[in-house]
Amino acid sequence: MSALSSTSSRRPPGRSSFVVALDVGGTSMKGGLVSDSGKVLLSERRPTPRAEGPEAVVAAISDFIGHLAAAGDGDPAGVGLAVPGLVSDNAALYAANLGWRDVPASAFTTLDIPVMLGHDVRTGGLAESILGAGRGVSDFLFLPIGTGIAGASIIRGEPYGGSAGWAGEIGHTPVFPDGEQCACGQFGCLETYASAASVGRRYSQRAGVEGVRAEQVVTSDDPIAIEVWDEAVEALSLALATYTLLLDPSVIVLGGGLAEAGPALFDPVRTRLVKRLAFRDAPPLIPAALGMDAGMLGAALLGWRAAGHPELGPGWKVDVRSAPLVS
Repeated sequence: MSALSSTSSRRPPGRSSFVVALDVGGTSMKGGLVSDSGKVLLSERRPTPRAEGPEAVVAAISDFIGHLAAAGDGDPAGVGLAVPGLVSDNAALYAANLGWRDVPASAFTTLDIPVMLGHDVRTGGLAESILGAGRGVSDFLFLPIGTGIAGASIIRGEPYGGSAGWAGEIGHTPVFPDGEQCACGQFGCLETYASAASVGRRYSQRAGVEGVRAEQVVTSDDPIAIEVWDEAVEALSLALATYTLLLDPSVIVLGGGLAEAGPALFDPVRTRLVKRLAFRDAPPLIPAALGMDAGMLGAALLGWRAAGHPELGPGWKVDVRSAPLVS
């Protein structure tokens, strides 16, 4: 059984039946073939050769796309790519962790098919909007909390990129202006206190131990762990209160590795958010539905848009737990 199935398997004659979808991260890439009926025909993972430089990463993406395309029955209709950093539909403009600048979409494949790029978090937000927790919700915040923190503002059903593509950097909202310096150079950023990497790092620094993971801090009754987690929750509640007052989202969708903490995250953040919004109701906090597949599924939607079929997606049914995966 595939990750996605459709209410209808009929396909207009003459249209290629699948696209290549690729979610590119700093550590690994997840790619797949997704049909026009929403069936995931294949999914695979490969490492991202970041240490070898930007040209090696671009070449690895091109090779991966070619490999996936060759595994399909016929030629793909298009390619959708979710990538980090500053991005437009047709160019990867800048990514600090991958080192590239101004890479045109055509550089990512030698195949003569249309390609559409999307920001990784906004592409995940698009998937949650059409296929996941935000289905049927026109305005919401998608906030994956992992190694870092970035958000996707979904407005009228579409991710909002801002005037120059920098929208969504909620992780660099200064929640404690006199606080710790962030890697970005600012002080007191949300990401410095509430990302999974920062929760583990801040506990390790205070406790004088190494290698502590965020999930260990969340479940510990150590006073230092309780203090670090309390500060993370406080930072999140401050950032979400600000976002709520500015954009009035219908819901807030929390995802990423730290959302796996479940009630240990949702309950205290919800309680503090309610207290901070004295004159209005707080939006519901709900977990993301697509997990680590959101980026690839969003890339599939971009691939079909590149192929001229933006209508595809809303009728698909999602069961990401059954996705076929080749490592």
